[in-house]
Amino acid sequence: MLRRRFLRLYLPAFLLTVAAAYALASWDWCGAWGQGDVPVVSGAGEGPLSVGVGVARIETPSSGVVAGYPPPRPDASRAELPLHARALVLRAGETRVGLLSVELLTMPESLVAPVRRAAAELGLSDVWIAATHAHSSMGGYDPRLMSELAGTGRYREEAANAAVTAAVQALKQAAGSLAPATLEVGEASAADLSAPRDDEPRSDGRVLLARFRAEGGKPLGELILLSLHPTLRPRGAAELSPDYPGHLARLRQEAGFVSLVLQSEGGNARASLEGHPLEPKDKAPFVAQELSRRLDAAKPEPTQVTRLAFARATVALPRPDSSRLVPAFFRPASDNFLCASAPKRAEVGALEVGPLRLLSLPGEPTAAAGAKLEAAAQARPVSLANGYVGYINTPEHVRLRQAESRRQYFGPELLDALERAAKAAAGRLP
Repeated sequence: MLRRRFLRLYLPAFLLTVAAAYALASWDWCGAWGQGDVPVVSGAGEGPLSVGVGVARIETPSSGVVAGYPPPRPDASRAELPLHARALVLRAGETRVGLLSVELLTMPESLVAPVRRAAAELGLSDVWIAATHAHSSMGGYDPRLMSELAGTGRYREEAANAAVTAAVQALKQAAGSLAPATLEVGEASAADLSAPRDDEPRSDGRVLLARFRAEGGKPLGELILLSLHPTLRPRGAAELSPDYPGHLARLRQEAGFVSLVLQSEGGNARASLEGHPLEPKDKAPFVAQELSRRLDAAKPEPTQVTRLAFARATVALPRPDSSRLVPAFFRPASDNFLCASAPKRAEVGALEVGPLRLLSLPGEPTAAAGAKLEAAAQARPVSLANGYVGYINTPEHVRLRQAESRRQYFGPELLDALERAAKAAAGRLP
């Protein structure tokens, strides 16, 4: 009797409430996501090259989560190695450009903006801030709900402040230590240490080495660019770690170099250590040692640098698209959820130092997408820099729901938008 009365009185109200909630969540809250011009800012300096380097430790909060994976996330009770920010500042003529690596999972605009304000006060013409993408580093620094749920955990202001403070300290050290320097450019290989994920037939096994030396050949700084996801630390471990990029930077510092270890076309590159009988806890130091050995064996060519040029282009992004992420019934609500956190515009940068040409990208391009962007700009991509838009796949992979497209927040038009910006930025390097 009571059950029938409950169903008669309350079930219709409950169903109406659910229907109303679904209708409200499915309403188009995204607003306008239009295309537009691609404004470009650029500059160049002529003269001999000077370089400064800086390193600062990230003073992580006493408690917080380990970033890198969806919930549940462990609380960080200790650190395997301290996390750091590392900086190079390059100068030619009146132009000064800063390059920063920060041992975090991603580099959201909320961290980029305050570092850039500090860079402007230091008189820098431009600055790139990139994450090393360690999936075992500090969380809590990104206030966007999508990031909190997907990988970084609950936002904590002290975590964000710690990352910004270290980045600014490293940048100040580098800007204050400028000295005449030479540049050597070469390549090594990490093809046997990585393998493609999912449907892509290949991953990018190249390792770009840009080495700076002070007068007399004294070691100064290095830019190491490779494509290999830093996921070698055990998932669920209750300790912070910079993964192999931090181990590698530590080894290179023992050799006298401040090394920025950054990702390139690594959206689909996983670590593959088949044939190496190691315990999981040993993988990160092993990869770092292997890479350091190969860098020592590389023979980078000395190059003449008399010019430093930069450009950055800002492009409107397509509307977020969750069609590959959730069932069709939940798509309208999921699109609204993505719109609340996804950026409407993205920045792509180009940098030329002698023969070295680099392209900054605010996401994780797969090997196929990275190859298109590299061809468009004639420059090697530096991913996870100056913002974060997620994975970047080719339109073909997105339409076929292949490769990493099930992790991409935007539709197939994303690569086209970034390619337009890449061409615009590269075209402004005279």
